[in-house]
Amino acid sequence: MRDILEELEDRRAQARLGGGEKRIEAQHKKGKLTARERIELLLDEGSFEEFDMFKTHRCTDFGMDESKPYGDGVVTGWGTVNGRMVYVFSQDFTVFGGSLSETHAEKICKIMDMAVQNGAPVIGINDSGGARIQEGVASLAGYADVFQRNIMASGVVPQISLIMGPCAGGAVYSPAMTDFIFMVKDSSYMFVTGPDVVKTVTNEVVTAEELGGAGTHTKKSSVADGAYENDVEALIETRRLIDFLPLSNREKAPVRPFFDDVDRIEASLDTLIPSNPNSPYDMKELIQKIADEGDFFEIQKDFAGNIITGFIRLEGQTVGVVANQPMVLAGCLDIDSSRKAARFVRFCDAFEIPILTLVDVPGFLPGTGQEYGGVIKHGAKLLFAYGEATVPKVTVITRKAYGGAYDVMASKHLRGDFNYAWPTAEIAVMGAKGAVEILYRSELGDKDKIAQRTADYEHRFANPFVAAEKGFIDEVIQPRSTRRRVARAFASLRSKKLTNPWKKHDNIPL
Repeated sequence: MRDILEELEDRRAQARLGGGEKRIEAQHKKGKLTARERIELLLDEGSFEEFDMFKTHRCTDFGMDESKPYGDGVVTGWGTVNGRMVYVFSQDFTVFGGSLSETHAEKICKIMDMAVQNGAPVIGINDSGGARIQEGVASLAGYADVFQRNIMASGVVPQISLIMGPCAGGAVYSPAMTDFIFMVKDSSYMFVTGPDVVKTVTNEVVTAEELGGAGTHTKKSSVADGAYENDVEALIETRRLIDFLPLSNREKAPVRPFFDDVDRIEASLDTLIPSNPNSPYDMKELIQKIADEGDFFEIQKDFAGNIITGFIRLEGQTVGVVANQPMVLAGCLDIDSSRKAARFVRFCDAFEIPILTLVDVPGFLPGTGQEYGGVIKHGAKLLFAYGEATVPKVTVITRKAYGGAYDVMASKHLRGDFNYAWPTAEIAVMGAKGAVEILYRSELGDKDKIAQRTADYEHRFANPFVAAEKGFIDEVIQPRSTRRRVARAFASLRSKKLTNPWKKHDNIPL
């Protein structure tokens, strides 16, 4: 019996070494952790339960039968994050460069199936050279098997991808279908075709970092949701994100202890809006002053800065926040901000996370670049996302809410539950200057008359009371009391039940 137990421990030790000491050392020299070290940091200490530790590939071509390392380049299993179950796979670059084989894919598919069946998030740590060439179409089939599970799990359990090394070719499509993608600066990249192929086909000379690094995907393409300095920071922030999310669409997000007075008054908010209607202010200040302990987990911070998305807690409960940012493009909606916010709203709705919308929007960004780029359809994505969402929706208009952008930003007409406005809110078809130039075109030569007309229009429409008279605004509230009013609104909506008409699925304007 002792011999068998010793053999088991020997095999386990061999499996834990992956590609061997030299390759582990090479991984560390690149500033990267190994697959197992990453799992240890991500999960609660001692909670990891591994699957398929001894699984090996079946390939016999190109001399592959002479090397059959245990685990076949991916570590899979489950564990806990702050006591809550998650499933995880971590590709091991020390074994065949983390390349995906038929059996490698089988291991990933097994834990994804279990995650959907048991209702727990899937975290995928990607560090792979791509499909294993020696296996040919079998490795491509493995990718497709993983893709199909990403699709089936979408909206059922949260899926998070960590890119901690190369992720190229077909491999990129699995992370692309997950809910959140985090990258590591200077050591991770994603692209469909690499720099060499790009140079051959288009004659463009570009580095891997420029083509698909963390900066590219967080600032330009919007493929990734966040970039971190190193593996450790990325894993710690992932733990923090998981704490905001429910385990599945059948459960609510966790309620955490909070030590912040729900009735807290923030007198500074009474002077947040500048007296000049064209002066910017930082909407993040309002978000942090509403949130429990000022804790805000921002999503896609470096992309489309004219809209802010992320998670806060109110009375210990998770709330998704969408907010116009007057500091960037005056808070206008455009193609990028519409896409960013629409995807976030749909995620929140899929997982029963209530949505708080903070509005200061002068309209959609004008210009041929926007129109040619399809701002109509992209803006419709956000409109569609808000309109189909059945979760509790609370909206606060702080300043401008003009034109179609007023409708789009979770208005009462899109089934907003509580629609509040500050006294500084201006709800109108357009700004006073533009309106007067249309209404009184014949008087444009008389500056005094136009000035008086503009003042009259501002007095009549540049306030929240016309909308309040019609019931489109439920209450005009004092800025200082925003946290209390919003928290009470969400508390009253905890038992909300709303269903959409039966359909196979909708046809959102993609």
